[in-house]
Amino acid sequence: MMADNLIIKISFIFLSSLIFSVLVNSLFLKFSKNLGMRNIDHQPSRWSSISKPSFGGISFFIVFLLVLVQYPLLFSTYGISFNLQLIGVIAACGISFLVGLADDAYNTNPTLKSIAQAVCAIILISTGTYIKLFNIEWLNYSISFMWIVGLMNSINMLDNMDGISTIASIFALICMLTVLFYQEQISQVYFALMIGMCGALIAFLFFNWHPSKMFMGDTGSQFLGLSLAAFSILFLWNFNAESESKSISQQIILPILAFLVPLSDTTTVVINRISEGKSPFVGGKDHTTHHLSYLGYNDQSVAFIVAGLGLISTVVCLVAVSITHWDHLFTILFSIYAISVFLSLFLITRFNKKNQQQKDEPKERKINRTA
Repeated sequence: MMADNLIIKISFIFLSSLIFSVLVNSLFLKFSKNLGMRNIDHQPSRWSSISKPSFGGISFFIVFLLVLVQYPLLFSTYGISFNLQLIGVIAACGISFLVGLADDAYNTNPTLKSIAQAVCAIILISTGTYIKLFNIEWLNYSISFMWIVGLMNSINMLDNMDGISTIASIFALICMLTVLFYQEQISQVYFALMIGMCGALIAFLFFNWHPSKMFMGDTGSQFLGLSLAAFSILFLWNFNAESESKSISQQIILPILAFLVPLSDTTTVVINRISEGKSPFVGGKDHTTHHLSYLGYNDQSVAFIVAGLGLISTVVCLVAVSITHWDHLFTILFSIYAISVFLSLFLITRFNKKNQQQKDEPKERKINRTA
């Protein structure tokens, strides 16, 4: 009976978050004028050529707060313990939301955004949300800082086509929810928060699916990146971290599987841009998703490919979580899968670049002859 009540309460949180997100986004879309409009003169690099409002992220944060209010009312047996760690997560999420909102509204200086990301990382680490891999604390702090800032930028960079970042985030959340479900921790406030965020993202996908009506903007991508980084540290990076039989390689494999698409995309873009002498932080139409489109896939097909990769990675992650006696063979097998996905996406970009160069060479020779 208690388990049934728990499922009903979790279902209520999911459905209320989904419905509330639909209502909020519908309201914003109806009354939108210039709020968060993208693709104006300072954004020539976005895939979509049509200006659309970028306030999907506002609904994410509102749902996040809604779940925080619902949780102690629905789970009075457990209550909500506002310990230092949870306060740190809430504070960092609030800052990431505000800096994203400011960037959408005023197109803020990238340096200011980087400082805000660093502040969010420091808040999480200082309040106990950090990766516990080694016995050397400063090394754990350094890895945590890079992961938090890196994932905030990775989710932001992946928001380059309709539905892509939304889908990748949904499957990352599903990975973490399966871990908590496997550990029988579904009464935790973090489980409720992730359920609520899943509902908000699925509702937003209705507006963000190609052809999209709105974007999540930096408001959404910064908040998502920070919250996903915090949850992944708590439940993926630190999976069995306190256990005497913990495996460092298993702790590393789990977050890689959960965030395989955004990590592969960001790594590919950084490698390609640096090899071409370009800044990896300047936008462009050179993401793995764009290159799938260059192969002939339409925007919806690219979204389905990302969803397929997310689904497979979720299943693989669930298998990895269920392994109680981890050894080097499992590390090799799961690494082969992750590397195969990365290389497939990376080599597609190289193939497209090579083909484009071959097409451009006759044009250049023709121009030289006429000159």
